Amino acid sequence: MGFFTDTSLCIGCKACEVACRQWNQLPAPDPQWSGTSYDNTRQLSATTWRHVQFIEQIGRRSKEPASPIPLFTDRVDEARNNGTIPATPPGTALPFFNSDRWLMQSDVCKHCANAPCQEACPTGAIIRTEFDTVYVQQDICNGCGYCIVACPFGVIARDEQGDHLAHKCTLCYDRLKDGIEPACAKACPTDSIVFGEVQKLKEHARERLGLLHERGVGEARLYGVDDNILDGGLHASFLLLDEPEAYNLPSNPQRPMNNVAPASLWTILAAAILGFMGMLFFRR
Repeated sequence: MGFFTDTSLCIGCKACEVACRQWNQLPAPDPQWSGTSYDNTRQLSATTWRHVQFIEQIGRRSKEPASPIPLFTDRVDEARNNGTIPATPPGTALPFFNSDRWLMQSDVCKHCANAPCQEACPTGAIIRTEFDTVYVQQDICNGCGYCIVACPFGVIARDEQGDHLAHKCTLCYDRLKDGIEPACAKACPTDSIVFGEVQKLKEHARERLGLLHERGVGEARLYGVDDNILDGGLHASFLLLDEPEAYNLPSNPQRPMNNVAPASLWTILAAAILGFMGMLFFRR
């Protein structure tokens, strides 16, 4: 089971973020001015398992004209012809007027098919559930932090103000066992967050991408749908309206496990060279 998040439908209401915090009884952070629009949580953390990003792109340079919102294209053109919409609107411009826009995305744990955090855990605290989701067993976690540095998405974190253990999205494991969809997907008013079987979600994602391309949104793209990412794909995929880096997502995330064999060989080679030099030194 997994998520598909369509950022073209996200309105930034934060209902998913609030529902996740309420259901999992996560403490709310102290409000603060972050300087990043309406984003006061700023990033995923041990107590923020869903994070709604507000990405302002003001005065950006686009290779192609800004794509109109598909559902309102006809009405916008008609209003322009009737003279009811000014050519240069005052204040904050909407996407169908110029290239200035807001990108909104509800970020979450990717529940990777080959999860680097699980591979790095020395105690076996991170497991795969019967729903093929990645879950942290709090009674086994020792708070070493190896999973934190292994995650290429910056998802998992240690609760420095609480139990000092690693925490992240559980995909509402307790709700899944009772046949209930996760709280964030349940609360999303626009169905930007869709929950279901991963293969069906990927089919839906490709259909949605094709629909947006037909309607002129040429910059739409999928992230995490192909299995080549992290050697198996993600169980929480996204439809994006810009490059992954714009959403603070790595375009080519790496599995630390892939570096074990080369690093081991170089270590053995370095040890052999040092040993040989030591033998020559003591022989003299």
